[in-house]
Amino acid sequence: MNQSIAVGLDGSAESAAAAHWAAREAILRERPLLLVHCEEGPSPVGFRVGGTDARERWAEALLADASDALRGAHPHLRVSTMAVDGPPGVALTEVAPTSEMLVLGSRGLGTVSGHVLGSVGLAVVRGSERPVVLVRGTQEAEREARGHGAYGPVVVGIDTDRPSDAPLAFAFEEAAHRACPLCVLHSAAAPPLYGSGMAYEPAVTDQLTRQVEAKLSDLIAPWRQRWPAVRVDVRVTTGRAAGQILESGAGADLVVVGRRIRRSSVGPHVGPVTHNVLHHASSPVAVVAHR
Repeated sequence: MNQSIAVGLDGSAESAAAAHWAAREAILRERPLLLVHCEEGPSPVGFRVGGTDARERWAEALLADASDALRGAHPHLRVSTMAVDGPPGVALTEVAPTSEMLVLGSRGLGTVSGHVLGSVGLAVVRGSERPVVLVRGTQEAEREARGHGAYGPVVVGIDTDRPSDAPLAFAFEEAAHRACPLCVLHSAAAPPLYGSGMAYEPAVTDQLTRQVEAKLSDLIAPWRQRWPAVRVDVRVTTGRAAGQILESGAGADLVVVGRRIRRSSVGPHVGPVTHNVLHHASSPVAVVAHR
């Protein structure tokens, strides 16, 4: 059985946007869509339900209405539903291994109003070894206004010092499904003594840039062979990695970043670049775990 594209629903506008994004992703990948609601946790803002029976009826109606809406928009989409118990961050993490990817709504983790929803998203990102995609409601609104036309680019940030195939493989596959350009981005540190008052020699930066571009080209060569139709833009910039990814990813259809799987006494975590991108990106962000 094909693994599904799973999406968490909580009745918020952001989770509805995530469901529409996940539906389009399921169609692109020719996968079924699984709508998941966690029955433990706070009710959506501005809505109160009282008692277990009332919560269950509300959850059933939420899943049924979402299923009907998505089937109406995509008649050939296979949709199933699941209600799970437990804290959302834990329950959704347990759903992730049985899915090809997990999609969640996000108000933007840097805002006060998005703190609770953001904490769930971060918990799932930290705990899941499957790709997790966070979708902003504003992005989906813009996409719906554009209709079902051409997709925007996919942007993937790569660390050439500690590269991993997983984010690259995911990004190439996403670009291939969308028939859209792929931007492979690396942000290099500024040259030594840059800005210290000494003469800045552009030739030094040009040489460093060419070296990094050559390394990036070698890294992506296997994926170019596998997905020859994908148009690839290799881009080397200078500055803080998160800022460069956010700038290049503004208006992108999807931004892809990695998360290194580590075992430590404090548990799994998200690296500073990925954490910053999750806080500030307006485009959907896919976090791909790798070793």
